[in-house]
Amino acid sequence: MQYKQKEWTEQWSFFKDTEIFLFKEWISPHKLDIFSNKNVLECGCGGGQHSNIIAQYSKQLTAVDLNTIDIAKKRNAHHNNITYVEEDIATMDLGKKYDIVISIGVVHHTDNPEKTVENMKKHLANGGLLILWVYSDEGNSLVKNWVEPIRKKYLIYKNRKQLIRLSKIITMAMYIPIYSIYMLKIKRLPYYEYFENFRKMSFYRNMLNVFDKLNAPQTDFISYASAKRFVSDLKKSKVLPYKGVSWRISGIKN
Repeated sequence: MQYKQKEWTEQWSFFKDTEIFLFKEWISPHKLDIFSNKNVLECGCGGGQHSNIIAQYSKQLTAVDLNTIDIAKKRNAHHNNITYVEEDIATMDLGKKYDIVISIGVVHHTDNPEKTVENMKKHLANGGLLILWVYSDEGNSLVKNWVEPIRKKYLIYKNRKQLIRLSKIITMAMYIPIYSIYMLKIKRLPYYEYFENFRKMSFYRNMLNVFDKLNAPQTDFISYASAKRFVSDLKKSKVLPYKGVSWRISGIKN
């Protein structure tokens, strides 16, 4: 079982995510109405930002998180169709099957992504839909080989407020190339597609992206081959790239 990680509690205490366009793109090719009148299991609800979206459509939503249930519950108090469960998504046994099991931006932060996905699939009803969004190994060499080693060696010892200040400085610096060199439409530039989203979002939301990279206790970048294995036993399975740095994964249980 994975131990509680205070970094996530602190991250979602400091930040909120309200960018619905990202959620829509992360679950593509599925649409928001896929949740309509469904019993949904959300694995790793964080601060409840995606729970808020899903609950507007679903019949019932079960939101699971090991670290941040209290934050999500408080922020989504206006919904009466959400049940919160404090559990490790890799080992939980909820004794129930769901129409949709979804996890956005969480599996790659677990101790064993493959084991985690297998446990999630155990909670799918026959004909149920699995939806995942994860960081890809492909396209993330800069973060994997430079940011991650620095984070592990130095940033793990900083308190979260110091990381917020550092994230603010880095985000400010990023605006220079992203609004100059990256405006030249040179598509071979690293993170070219990813930075298209940067220009769509607020400074606050971009800083959250930077903070997330510096704050996450662990990150396992998922290769295309691994992503395919996640859904190899599901029908109509899809592994689609997103902005060159992540995978949108889905499939239906036989």
